[in-house]
Amino acid sequence: MKIKLFKSLLIAGAFLCFGMIQAQEVSGTVSDASGPLPGASVLVKGTTNGTQTDFDGNFSLSNVASDATLLFSYIGYKTSEVAVNGKTTVNITLAEDAEALDEVVIIGYGTTTVKDATGSVASVTSEDFNGGVIASPEQLIQGKTSGVQISQSSGEPGAGIALRIRGTGSVRGNNSPLFVIDGVPVSNESVSASGQDVGAGTSGSKNPLNFLNPNDIESMSILKDASATAIYGSRGANGVVVITTKSGKGGGSNGQFTFSSNLSISKVANQYDLLTTEEFIERGGANLGASTDWQDFIFRTSASTDNNFSYSQNYGSGNVRATFGYSKQFGIIENTDLERITGRINVNQRFFKDKLKVGVQTTISRINDRVPFITRTAGSTGDLLASAYYSNPTLNADPNYNTSPDRNPANLLAYYDDNTYTDRFLGNVSLDYSITSELSAKLNLGLDTSTSSREQVAGPQTLGLGNGVVGNGRGAVSILDTQNKLLELTASYTKEFENSKLDALVGFSYQDFNRNGQNLLGQGYGTSDLNEIAAITNQAYENTKNITSNYQGYGIGVFDDNVAAGNQFRALNLFPNLNETTLSAPSTGIDAFRVDTFDNTDELQSFFGRLNYTLYDKYLFTGTFRADGSSRFGTNNQYGFFPSAAVAWKLNQEDFINEETFSTLKLRFSWGITGNQDGLGYGNFVNRTRWNALGISAGTQLSQPASSEVAFANPDLKWESTAQYGLGLDFGFINDRLTGNIDVYRKETTDILLNLPAVQPATSPFVFQNVDGTILNQGIELGLDYDIIVGDGFNWNANFNISYNDNKLTDYEGPNIFAGQLYGPGLTDSFSQVLANDKPLYTYNVRLVDENYQVDENSTILDKSGLPKIIAGFSTSASYKNWDASVFFAGQFGHYVYNNTANALFAQPQIGSRNNLKSVLDDNINLSSGNASTYFLEKGDFVRLQNASLSYNVPLSGAGVFKSMRLSAVGQNLFLITDYSGLDPEVSTSNVSASGLPSASIDYLSYPRPRTFSFGINMTF
Repeated sequence: MKIKLFKSLLIAGAFLCFGMIQAQEVSGTVSDASGPLPGASVLVKGTTNGTQTDFDGNFSLSNVASDATLLFSYIGYKTSEVAVNGKTTVNITLAEDAEALDEVVIIGYGTTTVKDATGSVASVTSEDFNGGVIASPEQLIQGKTSGVQISQSSGEPGAGIALRIRGTGSVRGNNSPLFVIDGVPVSNESVSASGQDVGAGTSGSKNPLNFLNPNDIESMSILKDASATAIYGSRGANGVVVITTKSGKGGGSNGQFTFSSNLSISKVANQYDLLTTEEFIERGGANLGASTDWQDFIFRTSASTDNNFSYSQNYGSGNVRATFGYSKQFGIIENTDLERITGRINVNQRFFKDKLKVGVQTTISRINDRVPFITRTAGSTGDLLASAYYSNPTLNADPNYNTSPDRNPANLLAYYDDNTYTDRFLGNVSLDYSITSELSAKLNLGLDTSTSSREQVAGPQTLGLGNGVVGNGRGAVSILDTQNKLLELTASYTKEFENSKLDALVGFSYQDFNRNGQNLLGQGYGTSDLNEIAAITNQAYENTKNITSNYQGYGIGVFDDNVAAGNQFRALNLFPNLNETTLSAPSTGIDAFRVDTFDNTDELQSFFGRLNYTLYDKYLFTGTFRADGSSRFGTNNQYGFFPSAAVAWKLNQEDFINEETFSTLKLRFSWGITGNQDGLGYGNFVNRTRWNALGISAGTQLSQPASSEVAFANPDLKWESTAQYGLGLDFGFINDRLTGNIDVYRKETTDILLNLPAVQPATSPFVFQNVDGTILNQGIELGLDYDIIVGDGFNWNANFNISYNDNKLTDYEGPNIFAGQLYGPGLTDSFSQVLANDKPLYTYNVRLVDENYQVDENSTILDKSGLPKIIAGFSTSASYKNWDASVFFAGQFGHYVYNNTANALFAQPQIGSRNNLKSVLDDNINLSSGNASTYFLEKGDFVRLQNASLSYNVPLSGAGVFKSMRLSAVGQNLFLITDYSGLDPEVSTSNVSASGLPSASIDYLSYPRPRTFSFGINMTF
């Protein structure tokens, strides 16, 4: 008995000792290349025993067997396994997993991976962004993915950018995709105040995304087909671009500072070959005794700068990143510059054992924009560019020299000023709570608000302007305030089964958009100082805006319907009905002053859901549905319904596919319906009457107040609807060293929104309505990416994409509508494009010219459009040790450009007081400038070396102050291959005719595109 008891104690002791030997505590530190890595996961393989690293990257695990294996993981880093082998201390450095980062794609209200996406989705990360002078985020991804056309309308800093995804699907809308920035959908409408007429036409606003610092952007996802975009319902017809900004997750526990600075030198890339002074005199031009190259006079070589400073830190339970950016881009024309000042803070924090995740993203910016006298509606005498092209080269560059009836470029530079100041704040707060391991709920609150003021002044010394500006001076101030508020609630449910996975999302969204502002106009000032004229105009409004209330506008001065009454104050009221009130006129310091105001709010309420189901990790199913209710429509059609469905099949997972041949092979099919309400505007489904803005005549008198109907009742007005079908194939070879995709699609847009003549008799000549017809876009896309050489010292990659899109308006029975308005001598009320059945949008309608240069009497609708059929991009990059280089080419083909500049200025081989092109005089072709003809219609095909860069990573030990240092040189717009005779075929003036239809590919006095060289340094410390 004693022996048995003794044996039992020995056995128990042996097991106890063995267990003490086998079970131990293991501690250590997890780091990355920049230092300790807080929040990394440490798990004993095959168990649930795990922990996370603390603020300093340290961890401690108890009850670890001596022969256990530890798994170390962190998002964006390669997972590592380390055998304990009896050790009590394990330190490890995790390596970044670039491939894993590339796999993640941000989609609507969530993420997916490239391999699991059922829709057509492309993602471009910061590593692949275009370099150089970047004024707007769209330029970062130009040419990077198939089916996406990105064109800057001109070379002006901050100029508008046209982004088209899979063609042009709307007649009136701007056709731009929806932009979603850190979960906040932003409006496509400009937030900078638009210009007014100070004597010779108006000019447009700038790109609404200029406020966002490109250096703050981590990635941009492009959602192309309806399966990917239908979750955004009424705003997804033109595609969606999801922008994600950088966080502090890679900053390390000790924090990391980054500083970058770029110096850019720009020069005009191309100029017109005009007659020199000597050639002008030899050919009989009027000799005024001087010699001035007017293109050199207004153009300049400019130096610009872009500087960014950031701090990022990962402290275990969260991370933070703060940035400050300052850039000043000087244009290649005098009096042109764009200054951007930005600040951004991104904070992510986890609470309650990581159940609650709080994210805060905020950006604040100030844009100061100065432009010269450049306008598309300046009439026969033109703007600054026109006057520089036609001015007599023997004219002295004296700003006070009167060149009437023409304009003096020196005068326009000296006595015209145009400045826009825009402050913008964009921020959102998100709270994501994990109710269970499978169910979570998220609240997202967003605010996008801006204030913009544009001050345009033509001094009394200005010559050649109309409306009585000469001798009086004219000042216009446009003020625009916008506010976009967002409330979103979503719930997500994820469940993994034995051989399948379910991922469900439901949500509610409410967003309202308010736009309010004032347009001030004054004429007749007691000063010639341009700054003082702007200040007097602003002060006049401040002193008079509260004299009365509930007004739409008012005027102070002499009215032309009652000159004998002298100065009057007339307030124009809308409520309780249209009425006019005359008050005692205050002193403003301006002979004639008027104010017009507006205040419009649109609301959008939405319910949506998405269901993803994966079976055997190879059969993928997606279904989405969204219901949108918009205040832009009446009760009959206030809600629109937008469903979509998609399936994908991972063929490479099947036994009949050779995995050694195909590392990726996925077939996709999608269908969906999306909507579009852009281009409709505010309140066009109800009958509305407003006062017309008061005009100021050449005699400095205010016009008699008059009202007009601005909208006609149509309670049946509704969204344009786009049904899209897509079939795609994703493939990869050689372990995905060579990857690519082929997509074919068909988009059918119906219920087209148009402003057509009303059935007469009617109180309004036009009415917004949905007309029968289909805008058809169908095409094919190809994208290829190949890591040609992958080695320890040398790597070489190439990327190519090309897409073909065929656009046509079919089944349209409405009237042909003229668009593409032209400007210049004899071209008043001339049009070059038409909306017609069985023709593409932006089809040309001009007079034919025969071989003898005889012009037909009537115009002909041609089979030629301003829309390119083919867009392509090719980029290649190589790296060797510390060096890397890249080049990027972009091309567009199959479209035509109307050379309105040549039509207006260079149609005839005559000279006298005006200059001309050498080629026009040499060819002696005499065409009437008033004829919009095929002579000025040219192919717009081009290939451009858009970007070339060379960089060097300075080798550092890491022991000093700097952790890394990178030097770079970038060239932009290095050369252009084209047969187009103008300065550049990549143009698109934003002329909008009386019919409300925009134009495309019309070249009229476009701001020339510069050639730019940049030199930069990027340091982390």
